[in-house]
Amino acid sequence: MRMPRSALVLGGGGLTGIGWEAGILKGLADRGVDLTAADTVVGTSAGSVIGALVTTDPLDEVYERQVEEPTGELGADYRRSMMLRLVLPMVLPGSITKKGKRIGAAALRAHPAGGHERVEVIRSRIEIDQWPERDLRITAVNADTGEFRVFGPGDGVDIVHAVAASCAVPIVWPPVSIDDTPYIDGGMRSVTNADVARDAEDVVVVIAPLAQAFSRATRISTQLGKCRATRKVVITPDKQALAAFGNNVLDASKRPGAAREGLRQAAAVLDEVAAAWG
Repeated sequence: MRMPRSALVLGGGGLTGIGWEAGILKGLADRGVDLTAADTVVGTSAGSVIGALVTTDPLDEVYERQVEEPTGELGADYRRSMMLRLVLPMVLPGSITKKGKRIGAAALRAHPAGGHERVEVIRSRIEIDQWPERDLRITAVNADTGEFRVFGPGDGVDIVHAVAASCAVPIVWPPVSIDDTPYIDGGMRSVTNADVARDAEDVVVVIAPLAQAFSRATRISTQLGKCRATRKVVITPDKQALAAFGNNVLDASKRPGAAREGLRQAAAVLDEVAAAWG
């Protein structure tokens, strides 16, 4: 099998992250750098939504949907106080898998597994019912065992359930059941899971609405160090974009503004990305 030469890694970051990532991608494409043409696309949480969309639909349409006023979204409160409930399981000693199991246990205590309502929300959000004929990799964490899972075409898993699992923020939303196994947000392993693109030979571009990590092993830089590509770029929100996100990344009303900020910020990162992308 031919190894991929390029990879686009789309990280987690809530509804504002979805908007901002779409804006970054469109802004770069408008200036001649189309990252959506990557051989491999890795999506985690918000990034799984954008990954599914940009490997299926025209980028202009994807962006326009993000700047529209949101309808049918299940908003949620995910401020710092709620994030802190997940910090302890992350910072206690143990492997990444052990930490994932702790977070999964907290998620299952908060909500029974299933997530049927969330699956339907995701279905309406992406309006996709088949995997694209692309190397799309969607990440999630097994809530029972803490083990990391990467879904893709050919796995026999419905793409809507895969995306819903990747977006199942612990405590906020219920774990999503796939083949009787509960899954939670892939961002509970890493905000980007950039090492999933380790086989890309030439270039990896990471777009990360959230860049923090709770251990050295899950830092973006550490994970990129495991990638064989010789050219690597990480794009994170600037101060103006972060201000547009506000304090609650799951506030649907902030998504259009975040998308516009991504479109604006693309100009500032163009030269670095273009040089790496070739």
